[in-house]
Amino acid sequence: MKKLNWAIWREAFTGSERDFTRGSINAAIFLLALPMILEMMMESIFAIVDMFFVAKLGHDSVAVVIFTESMMAIIYAMAIGLSISATATVARRVGEHDSEGAARAAAHAIYLGASFSALLSLVGIAFAPNFLHVLGASPEVIAEGTAFTRIMLGGNFVVVFLFLLNAIFRGAGDASVAMRVLFWANLCNIILSPCFVFGPDVFKAVGIDAPQWLLNIWPFPHLGVVGAAVGTTIGRGVGALIAASLLLRSSGRITLHREHWTFDAKILKNLIQIAAPAILQMTVGTASWSVLVSVVSHFGSEAIAGYGIGMRVIMFVLLPAMGLSNAAATLVGQNLGANQPERAEASVWRAAYINVVFLGGTGLLLWLFS
Repeated sequence: MKKLNWAIWREAFTGSERDFTRGSINAAIFLLALPMILEMMMESIFAIVDMFFVAKLGHDSVAVVIFTESMMAIIYAMAIGLSISATATVARRVGEHDSEGAARAAAHAIYLGASFSALLSLVGIAFAPNFLHVLGASPEVIAEGTAFTRIMLGGNFVVVFLFLLNAIFRGAGDASVAMRVLFWANLCNIILSPCFVFGPDVFKAVGIDAPQWLLNIWPFPHLGVVGAAVGTTIGRGVGALIAASLLLRSSGRITLHREHWTFDAKILKNLIQIAAPAILQMTVGTASWSVLVSVVSHFGSEAIAGYGIGMRVIMFVLLPAMGLSNAAATLVGQNLGANQPERAEASVWRAAYINVVFLGGTGLLLWLFS
C-alpha cells in the first residue's frame, strides 16, 4: 500500500501517460488536482514576492502594486476564461483520441490569446495613469506607479500566454508540466525582482555585507517599485518560453507542428463560444476587486496595503478549490470526448464533494482562529 501511495504521488509530480477516461476517478482527481493546486500556488507567489520586497519601499509603493493588481485582475479573468475554453476543447479532442484536433485547437487558442493581449497591451500602455486616477490613487502614487502599471499592463501577453499554454497541457492531462513551468518562472522572479528593486543595495536589504568590488560590477540597476514589474514580467516570460518549447517538442502528449497553425474559422468560433461566458463570469467576479480597491483608497495608502495583503491570504485559502475545479474540467472534457457522460458527471460530483469538505474545514478553522 505504501508503494502504491508513493507511486501515485510521484506520478502526480512527474506526469504520466495515464488514460483519465478509465480507472479510479479518485486517483484521476488526485493526479490532476495536486499539480494544479501547486501551479495555482506558484502563480500567487508572483504577487507575494513583489509585495514582500516592495513593502520595504513604503506604503505608496505597496499601494502602486495593489492598484495595478486590481487592474490585472481583469486581465487574469480574461486569461482564465480563455484558458477554460482551451482546456475544455483540447480535453474533448484528447478524449476522442483526436491528437490532430487537439493540436489545432491549441494553436487557435494561442491565436485568440495573442489578439486579446495585443489589444489590452495597447490600452494599458496608453491609459495607465488614467486608470490609476479612476481607481482613486493619490497624485504621489500615480507619479510613482505609472511606469510600474505600464509595464505590467503592457506586458500582459506573458500572463495570457502562460495561462493559455498551461491550460493546453492541463487539457491534455499533463498538469505536472504546468507546475514545473511555473516553478522555473517563480525562481527567476524571486532572483530578479529584488535585484531590480534594490540594485546594488539588494545585499543590504537581505542583511549581507557585500565587498565593494562586487557592488562596483553589480549589473542590476536600482529601479525601485518598477523593478518588481520588470522582474515579474521577465520571470513570466521565461515560463512562457519554456511552456512554448515543451509544446513544440515531439515527445509530449500534445505537439504543435506547422500544419496545425492553418487558420480555421470554425475552431476559432467554437473556442470563442466557450470562452465568452467564462470571461464574462470571471470579469464580473473580479471587477469587485477594482470597486473595493477604489473604496478603500479613500482611507489612504496604509489601508490599501492592508487590504491587499489580506486578499492574498484569502486567495491562498482558495487555491486548492481552484485546483480541484481545473481537475474536474479536464476530466469532464476528456470523458465527454470519450462518449462517457456518466463518468464525466460522476467526476464533477466527486470533485465537488472533496471541495465542500475542504472549504468547510478551512472555513471552520478560520472562524475559530481568526
